[in-house]
Amino acid sequence: IGQFGILCFLQAWQDAGLVLSTTSNEACKMYDATLTQYVTWKNDKSLGGIEGTLSKLQAADPSFSMGHVIANGLVLIGTGSSVRLDRKLDDAIRKMVAVSQSQPLTEREKLHVSAIELFANLPRACEVWEQILQNHPMDLLALKFAHDTYFYLGQQTQMRDSVARVYPHWTPDIPLSSYIKGMYSFGLMETNFFDRAEKLAYEALAINPTDAWSVHTLAHVHEMKADVKRGLAFMKQTENNWKDSDMLSCHNYWHWALYLIEKVCGCVFSSIASRCQLSGTMLDVVDNSSMLYRLQLEGVNVGDRWKQVNQLTKKHAKDHILIFNDVHFLMSSLGAQDHKTTQELLATLQELAQVPDEDHELNLVPELGLPLLQSFVEFEMGNYDKAVELLYPVRYRLVEIGGSNAQRDVFAQLLIHAALNCKSKANQKLARCLLIERDELRPNSPLTERLMRKTTTLHALG
Repeated sequence: IGQFGILCFLQAWQDAGLVLSTTSNEACKMYDATLTQYVTWKNDKSLGGIEGTLSKLQAADPSFSMGHVIANGLVLIGTGSSVRLDRKLDDAIRKMVAVSQSQPLTEREKLHVSAIELFANLPRACEVWEQILQNHPMDLLALKFAHDTYFYLGQQTQMRDSVARVYPHWTPDIPLSSYIKGMYSFGLMETNFFDRAEKLAYEALAINPTDAWSVHTLAHVHEMKADVKRGLAFMKQTENNWKDSDMLSCHNYWHWALYLIEKVCGCVFSSIASRCQLSGTMLDVVDNSSMLYRLQLEGVNVGDRWKQVNQLTKKHAKDHILIFNDVHFLMSSLGAQDHKTTQELLATLQELAQVPDEDHELNLVPELGLPLLQSFVEFEMGNYDKAVELLYPVRYRLVEIGGSNAQRDVFAQLLIHAALNCKSKANQKLARCLLIERDELRPNSPLTERLMRKTTTLHALG
């Protein structure tokens, strides 16, 4: 059952004011099923998952423009490939455009095609999806594509407000409306409206306890409040509800592990690692890298785990689709002491940044991406003062590379650890200032308290 879980999907989409230009009811049904899996973060095994569903969609109507849109859009939104890297994907998008021009489409469908064609320029793609939503607030594909892309851009307020503008239209009688609550709650959480975010997420879970995204929002809320006890209890109590949401379960286990790092009492890393090896998705890969790096900062011996993760990340070292991905690939190559991959990653990124064209991410590289990545290299080499010199000036701009506040916290932790290890007394004082700031925002965090004790020891020794 998808957005329109009834027999005549073609008519249902038309009745909702979202005309799909095809005569195939089966194509509409498979489009509906693909969209549902994307929104609910769960592959429907009876249909062969999203991949199998898209195959059925293509077979039902090879010239269905919105079928091409959702297929190409999902590849792009996964950030595992791009038209610059993948000739097959480039050809698929060219074919999508050609097909769209050969048939009479609605204005909404034409805009969808345009947004996917513009995807490398992420802000412009979002502008097109917002144009769709102004006239069609029930267009779930436009809403979800915009939501995820704002996340990549680090545009938290836009991510929240994009959903806020359509939220009143999604009444409880509409299928999947509870997931709009979850999307809205995430935007509220990222903009520090924690109480409202928590309320909406629990409302969504009351309707559908298996909503892994609303679980995810609540995991963030507890993490942002450093409410470790409540966070651990919540994840344990709800695990059976979300562990089968295969697209998000690894990430939810990652959040569970953050609480455990706070307490320094072991880790559910095995759950994260095993799911990463199976899926190989960018979200799972970056979560693995981030988790290992945080453990390493805490002084945990992670053994050969870096080499395992590096086997997944090294093949993407020259992709340069998102800076956020690049920095996690770098963590992996540094951890595995794979100097060749580290050098390739940095050199190819610098080369591409010289001619960024309209690629939004590559335009961020000189002033933001390279200082961030180089700070990790300097830290690994023991050049802590240099790491601080590179990272501190860009700390407030790091939101621009995307990810959540919780995910980007690894950069804040790196800066603090670098400052703590500096020979410079000024940077050691900076470490203490940063920890006081952190304690004000997340009171009673065990991790902050541990690092505070280090600054006290340094002060005593000094």
